[in-house]
Amino acid sequence: MTAALLAGVPVVDSIGRSLREGFFMFWETLWPLILGFGLSGAVQAFVSRESMQKKMGDHGPRSIARASGYGMVSSSCSYAASAMSKSLFVKGADFVASMVFMFASTNLVLELGIVLVVLMGWQFAAAEFAGGAIMIVLLTLLGGLWFRGRMIGEARQRVTADSAGGHQHGPEENTELQREPWGTKLRSKGGWANAATYTMADLTMLRKELVIGYTVAGFLAVMVPVRVWNVVFLHGHGFWTSLENVVVGPFIAIISFVCSIGNVPLAAALWHGGISFGGVVSFIFADLIAFPLLLIYRRYYGTKLTLRMLAIFWGVMATAGLLTEGIFLAARIIPTTRPSTVAPAHFEWDYTTVLNFIFLALFGLLYWTYRNRERLGGGSGYALDPVCGMQVETANAPASVTHEGHLVYFCSDHCRSRFEADPTRFAKVLATADGDDGGSMGMGAMPPPSAGDPDRGATQVDPA
Repeated sequence: MTAALLAGVPVVDSIGRSLREGFFMFWETLWPLILGFGLSGAVQAFVSRESMQKKMGDHGPRSIARASGYGMVSSSCSYAASAMSKSLFVKGADFVASMVFMFASTNLVLELGIVLVVLMGWQFAAAEFAGGAIMIVLLTLLGGLWFRGRMIGEARQRVTADSAGGHQHGPEENTELQREPWGTKLRSKGGWANAATYTMADLTMLRKELVIGYTVAGFLAVMVPVRVWNVVFLHGHGFWTSLENVVVGPFIAIISFVCSIGNVPLAAALWHGGISFGGVVSFIFADLIAFPLLLIYRRYYGTKLTLRMLAIFWGVMATAGLLTEGIFLAARIIPTTRPSTVAPAHFEWDYTTVLNFIFLALFGLLYWTYRNRERLGGGSGYALDPVCGMQVETANAPASVTHEGHLVYFCSDHCRSRFEADPTRFAKVLATADGDDGGSMGMGAMPPPSAGDPDRGATQVDPA
């Protein structure tokens, strides 16, 4: 027995070091995460989506420029980006333009660049923006050839008939405030309450992705020997090394199941393991073809179009990674050394620690604002999905069900199905939320038949 215990010590030690590595990756990027999510929430609260739903009827230069700009000021969450692009498509936007919006909202956003600078270096942040622009050009050119005809018409009919609205994971827009001058917007307590709500909604959506991303990255950095990466990624073959790496990078993204900003720590682990610069860039781009998102595309647009999207996206991401590496190689700005470790092994009193404490205090203020949003004049028009914890706009909830005389709202048919399979379990979540909110009803009461609108009069839930 003693021998067996001793034999297990190295494994336990490796697991402990892996978890520590993942935690310190998170610690190194904590303040950029808070800053990024906070900025994203403010943009979503103060910038109207109404303008995003217009002037994108084709994939000409002006429409593509608008789609790119709207994407840059939108959420960096891959799931939210895919849902918003579908919503734009339903409301008349060109399919290519809506895909460009999705690419821009996950690759040309400030918070992603900040995390890349802190965790990997400014060269990777610069490559993300330069390669993102290249991807948009390539997607526009190829998409114009391959995303057209009857297939797109059938996809529009499918998504139009599939649901009564998009997946909105935040409060109802205050369109009156969004039309006000910026000075008025920034002085609005209700506006900041909505910004805090959007921030918490994004964090709720991405909490599992972030945990998985940092944890898996820690295990990759500690437990996968360099010789394994040398087998997966070619070395020492010049151009063919770069080509193979940029093609394999997106494949790793697909099977890793990690989307959005959660793949940055994985990218750091891959860079540490020996993948080429272009391979890292193509891997980061490929968050939009992670397997969970492919399933979402299939539900939205059907299998045939999803397979075409996968082929074109993969090709665009790999090509953009290869071209970006070539540009940076010519400019002599590709890092020539790789870090011996991805993150520090212990706490240090440095600028990162100071900034983390400052931003944790700001996050506390943000959370207080979110919890008091109704008193501050924000936070109306949404409810709790009791299955996944998402905030759902009640007016456009993709799914709902009547439970004990009340309407319960869901972010998707999948969550509704899980609720219907075990309503007693998830109803406890609603009851807990009701208690936390001082007795406000978590499920909207069903109106009488004469009321007309089944959602009218439904009281909202605290999603905390």
